[in-house]
Parts: sequence; structure tokens; C-alpha cells
Amino acid sequence: MTFAFRKLALAAALATIGTAQASIADHQEFEATLHAPYRAAAGANEARSFKLEFSFPHAEHAQAVSWVLEVVDPKGNVVERWAGVEQLKDKPVSVNIDWAGRNRRNALPDGIYKARLRAMSEDAQRGIASGADAVLRRLAAAKGEVEEQEWEIAIGQQQAKADAPATMSIAAAPASLPYTVYFGNLHSQTNHSDGGGELASCVGAQNPQSGAYSPTDAFNFAKSRGLDFLMASEHNHMYDGSDSTNTSADPATAKALYQSGLSMAANFNAANPDFLAIYGMEWGVISNGGHMNIFNSNELLGWESNSSGQLIADTYTAKSDYASLYTLMKQRGWLGQFNHPSTSGQFIVNGVPLGYTADGDEAMALCEVMNTSAFSTNTSETETSRSNYEGACKKALEAGYHVAFSTDQDNHCANWGASYTNRTGVLIPSGTALSTTAFMDAIRARRVFATMDKTSQLVLTANGHMMGERFSNTGTLNLVANFSSSSGKTVSTSEFYEGVPGRNGTVTLLASSANTTITPTDGAHFYYAKVTQSDGNILWSAPVWVTQGAGGGGDTTAPTVSASSSGSSGTITFTANASDNVGVTKVEFYVDGVLKGTDTASPWTYAFNSSGVSNGTHSLTAKAYDAAGNSATSAAVNFSVNNVTAQQLVLNSGFESGATNWTATSGVITNDATESAHTGTWKAWLNGYGSAHTDTLYQQVSIPSTAATATLSFYLLIDSAETTSTQAYDTLKVQVRNSSGTVLATLATYSNLNKGTSYVQRTFDMSAYKGQTVRIYFEGVEGTSVATSFIVDDVTLNVQ
Repeated sequence: MTFAFRKLALAAALATIGTAQASIADHQEFEATLHAPYRAAAGANEARSFKLEFSFPHAEHAQAVSWVLEVVDPKGNVVERWAGVEQLKDKPVSVNIDWAGRNRRNALPDGIYKARLRAMSEDAQRGIASGADAVLRRLAAAKGEVEEQEWEIAIGQQQAKADAPATMSIAAAPASLPYTVYFGNLHSQTNHSDGGGELASCVGAQNPQSGAYSPTDAFNFAKSRGLDFLMASEHNHMYDGSDSTNTSADPATAKALYQSGLSMAANFNAANPDFLAIYGMEWGVISNGGHMNIFNSNELLGWESNSSGQLIADTYTAKSDYASLYTLMKQRGWLGQFNHPSTSGQFIVNGVPLGYTADGDEAMALCEVMNTSAFSTNTSETETSRSNYEGACKKALEAGYHVAFSTDQDNHCANWGASYTNRTGVLIPSGTALSTTAFMDAIRARRVFATMDKTSQLVLTANGHMMGERFSNTGTLNLVANFSSSSGKTVSTSEFYEGVPGRNGTVTLLASSANTTITPTDGAHFYYAKVTQSDGNILWSAPVWVTQGAGGGGDTTAPTVSASSSGSSGTITFTANASDNVGVTKVEFYVDGVLKGTDTASPWTYAFNSSGVSNGTHSLTAKAYDAAGNSATSAAVNFSVNNVTAQQLVLNSGFESGATNWTATSGVITNDATESAHTGTWKAWLNGYGSAHTDTLYQQVSIPSTAATATLSFYLLIDSAETTSTQAYDTLKVQVRNSSGTVLATLATYSNLNKGTSYVQRTFDMSAYKGQTVRIYFEGVEGTSVATSFIVDDVTLNVQ
């Protein structure tokens, strides 16, 4: 077989994608950033310059930006204020404000002050008054989004925090806490959406799928810059090659592109065990929406359809319907992050920005507290355009969300993790390998902190409990901010903040210390630590959530719980009835004394795969927990398992008897040694000719109507000379057809985008075809120029 590159075809395809971009309304976003030097130059009398930057990519009309900048003293008094209106159209606008600092009018005692920016954007055609009073009135009355940025600045000298314990090495958390810290970036784009731009020419978002660099390129770059992990978080609505809706899009191509990204991450992880490549999506739009990461979805979610009414995604999710999305995420076990959130106009549920739902609380684990410029081309970690979202994250915490802080770079240009020194720190149990499972477990446990300095760490403990934990407490509560820096950085301020989940109120400063002991009032609270280094870089710990017991006695009442089961074969449903004087937090299900599953929300159920136990009688118990850690175990109930003996229906499943029992295009079933078999020497080799060609392979089987389960499995190797990371030129469809050849379902479509160097097992549920005679059908279609081989082996259909 000969291979030839298809450069012209790729260029033409990308040009077509570019013209398909009918609108960019989904990605409009007004942005305001503030650069406020933490310290003034020596001898400058605390004078410094503030830099304001405003941008509105793809705005349809000229904009008028109303802004106010204030310097606020430690007591909350405004000591200086500036206001103005800027005209904004095609290019970002910068405003430099020179502040005199200390002078005769402002003596300014030593302390930590704040520089605070508020800004809003309006259509310039309306005629906007520019006076300071008019600006203040406009911002106060704003019904739309007001961008808020706030940074601390140091005036004079701050007393060193001698009680900031330097108990952490850079490789591990405190010795008493058996965790290893990994640093990385959970927010970036590649040419699977609007990122991956060449640094020399990258000035904004790329046309979808036109960027130069793929997820694999991003993972390689991040690893070379010392990151331990990187997430390619691709915009879910751009898999059609458009920032709007491409009505001519092929859903199979979009879905294959998403699956190829998952494969790229898996392949990279297999070859680089010391790095974690993560591939997922950034769901939603900015206008009337809000962006959020979904870390661990194997499905592409979307709301757009082509002109034939076909969904350009695997699973439908209504645009900007966050409540329904949270429910889906909870059901699927997916985890999310609020990306660059705003205090107003985003993540609206029942008309409330950052509105709370119980399902959302289960699904949303992180809140992005700081970002660098999404379109930075800086590779020296010195980017000054940075945005602070602590106010929005506080709002989410007060709403009731259990989120930890993260900080990312939202890279759209090819500088993944290199624009600044900020990192998200994730704690994984020492001795546990860095893996997707271990990483997601850490995210789920909120063992995460945000740092603007990649050499510094911050871990909050509370009465020995780890940050991210939820626990009940009686009596005093000792909070400790465990800080360390491998580069010798020192602490300027160390603070603890306190709030009440579900209050929808204001987070307040609890103590300016690195170690404090308090007695909380009865009820629910959250606490987090915030450390500002002497260079102005900030670290945020994850919160702890504490329920303080009434009257100092605490909750000692255990839940009550009973268990039942339904079914005797295949998937058996376990159900628990559990109640508690305060509330049940989780239920565990045990079979024959062995933990099989956990549910964290009512109704308390678990779907048990009974194929893993022998036929006969087994014992089921349920164990319920409440927020105070009290638990109770149900009385044991017996249930019976009566599964049909497993049977494998596919004959000559490994092709070792040649074409026996199979119907295939000539030459497909072969022992040609050019491509190895998964086992043995024979396999089915579809395509690979480098010219337009179609190969087929099928076997007809009858699935018993009495089967409880039916599972199709095969091993697939895709070997391709295609170099594109965005276009599916050659495809393999896995289908179910009836005995007449009519397609009943296409189970999956693979392409050159899924290429790899080893076999991957693919598995599908065939229970829908019980009682039917069907064909397991493989159809490979190859393009005109470059070869892609689809090698299939060890095909099985197990029924039980």
C-alpha cells in the first residue's frame, strides 16, 4: 500500500468551514481587565499606574464603555475615584490611570487596599453621557451585565505573618496529609474548536477548526513547559465547523471529531504516564448563557441541528438550560467547572444568576477564580492582562454550591500554560498513579487549590479535616492555612473567609491570620483560606463545609434505613428507604458484605450488574449516613440471581478459520502480516488502498428473546496516513441490520481522526435486539487519495 498526503483537500475543506460561519453572535463577550501593581516602586511614595483594558470581540455596533475605578482603604472607604466613557469598536482599548499614592491630601496609613473596577458596555448609537456622575448612575442602575474586577494593593509595610506554617514541600502536601500535588491548566482550546492559533498571527479566536495545532500538540507543549496536566476544553457548539450553526454539517463528522479528541488524550496518556491529558468540552455560550467545562463526558452535547433536522451532537441539551444540564450531568456522573463566571447574567436558573439546584451542586465541582487573557501570546509567564472572578465564586458558594477554586489560562493561542505562572493544584493520594480516575476522584472531593504562583501551595485544614470536606463539628474549630513556596516567596497577608451555604448573602472576612480558632454559631458554614504573597500573587484554598451542632451537643441520632431489590437477572435494582432527623447524605449498598455502589441523592437506588455473582441466593444490606457522620445499616434481605449461562453467538470470532461464517468483500479477511492481528494471525482488514473504495463485513446472528443482556464487543485498530486532526475523510460504520440488509441502527462511526498505534476494545449494548435475527455489519468507506486501514478482530456477542 502506498500513502500520499492530501494537503490540497484539507485546505479546501478548511476554506469551506470558514465560509460556513454565518454568525458569531454566540461568542460575543464584553471583557474588562484591570492590572494593579501590588507594590509601588521603591521611593515612589506608593504611586503607581493602573491599566484598564476593554474589548468586545465581534461586536455588531460601536460600543460605549462606561467605567469607574476606585481605590478602597482597608475599612471599605473610597480614597480615590476615576470615571469615564471609552469608544470601542474593532480593537481593544486601553486606559492608563496614574495614581499619586501618598500625598498631602491622602496620608494613607499602611495596609492592604483594593483597586476596584466596574464597567459596562452599551450601543454607542444611544448617545452616552460621559460625566462622572452620569457614569456612576448608569452603573448603579444597570440591568445587564456589569464587569467587576478587584485586586489587592499593598500600601507601606505589612507585618510578616510568623504563624504562616511552611509545612509543605513542593512535591507533596504536609507530611501528615498523604497527598501529592499536581499542577496544571483546566481551560484551553485547540483546532477542534477556536484555538490552536499560531503565536505570530494569533490575535483572537480562530475560525472553528482552522487553527494550526491539535489537542496532541497542546498536550506536548504543556508537558514541555512543566505542567502535570492540561485539559483541551473545546466549545461544544463548534464541532460543526461554525461559531453559529452550519446547516450543511454532517453529524457523523462532528461526533467523530469529539471521539478523536478522547482518543488523542487516551493515546497520549498511554505514552506519557507522568502527564494527564484531559479532553472535554466547554459547554454553552456567553450571550444569555455562561461557559462551563464538562470534564469527563464521553458524549458530545449540543442543541444545533442541520437543515435535515439531524442533531449535530450525540445528546441533545437545550441551549442555556442549565438546570436540565445539571440533572443530566448528575445522572451521568459528569463533573463541571464554572468558567470565567460573572456575578450577573450567567448560569441563570429560575431567573437567578448562578441559581442553585441540588443536581447542579452534585455536578459542579470547581469555580474559576482567575484567568489570564484568552488571546495572550505570551510564553514567558509574564502576562499582565488577568481577570479576577472571586466575587462570582463567592456568589456560587453563598448560593449553596460546593465548589473549590481553580485558576486557568483559557489559551486560544499556542501557548498552553505559558502565559502566566498561575496553576490549578490538585491533590491525589500519595502512591496513587496520576490517572483520569484518580484525578476525577480528587476533583469530586474538591481537593483543589488555585495559585497564581506555580512554585507555591496552599492547603486548608480544619480540626484535622482536609479542604473540600463536609463535616459536623461541636465546640471549637481550628483553621490552619498551610503554605509553602519552593522559590522562597514570603507571605504578605493570610486571611480566612466565612459564608453560609444557601443564604445568598455576603462572604465576610473572618480573620487575618494563618491559624485561628473559633466557635462557629450553630448551623451550616463554609470557610476558605486566601494568601497573598509579597509579590502580589494570590492563592485560594478549597473551602471546608462545617455544620455546627446545636447547643454544643451535636447530632448523635443515626439514620433509619431498609433495603429491597427488584429483578433476578441482568441488572437488578437495589432500593433503600432512608430517613434522618437532619438529613441523609449518602447510602451504600452491600452484596454479601462487599460494597457494590453508593448513591448520594434521594431516591436511593443502585443498578447492580448481577453477571458478576453466581446464580443463587445473595444478601443485600444498605448503610445510610447523615451529615454528622452517624450511620446505620439495614437488616439483611435476600435476593436471588438466576442468569442464563453466558453464550457467545459470533462464530469464528477471531477469523482464524478464514472467511468461514462471515460474508465480506474480497480480501478483507486475511492473514497478511503487514498489519498484525489482535490475537492469532487472521483478522478483517477493511480499506487501506489509498483510493476510493468500500469494504463490507458481516455475520448474521439470532439473539434469544430470553437473554437478560446482550453485549457486542470487538477490537479495532485504525492505521492512517492522514495528517489532519479535524476532517474525517475515511470512515468505518458499525451497524445493526436486519436479515434483509436494512439498517436498524448505526452504533458508531470511526474515522482517520481516531487513528492510533494499538487495538482498542469497543463495546455496545445489543439488548434492544433480543428476539431478533440481525447482522453485525461493518462498512468501511475510503476517500480518493490517502490510505486509512480499519482492522477488526475478536468480534464477540455475549448473551446471558
